[in-house]
Amino acid sequence: MKKKIDEYQVFENHYEQIYEQVKNDPYAQSLGIQLTKFEAGFAEANLEVQSHMVNAHGTVHGAVIYALADHAFSVACNAYGKTSVGLSTTIQFIEAAKPGDRIVARATEVRRNFRTGFYRIEIFHEEILIATMEAVSYRKDHYFIEIDQQV
Repeated sequence: MKKKIDEYQVFENHYEQIYEQVKNDPYAQSLGIQLTKFEAGFAEANLEVQSHMVNAHGTVHGAVIYALADHAFSVACNAYGKTSVGLSTTIQFIEAAKPGDRIVARATEVRRNFRTGFYRIEIFHEEILIATMEAVSYRKDHYFIEIDQQV
């Protein structure tokens, strides 16, 4: 029988490798998204809204808010070094943001098992909640880092 892997130990032992992998998302970087916190099952990222990131009403485009939330989700669900991809998301837009605003997404793991992970992502401008997202990840069979099977 295969020994169960302690994924918190994987996170702790391979933090730098995992961090390097998850922070180097080309799409997030192209938008100017910055990863500000990275913990096991938690991530925080922020973005300063640029003038080209708005819709016809002059407020931040929903796709920009979604991209920020999705990046935080991606980082949180890949924190254990196990390849995880988005399975489904549902986002609710509550308030608008404008160019020059700094928006912050915080992804928190609600529950995780062998195959799936469940996350809640909250997006803020200052202390104002502007959107929420519920997300489910699919956890593949392999790790994207080299791990010691004894952890």
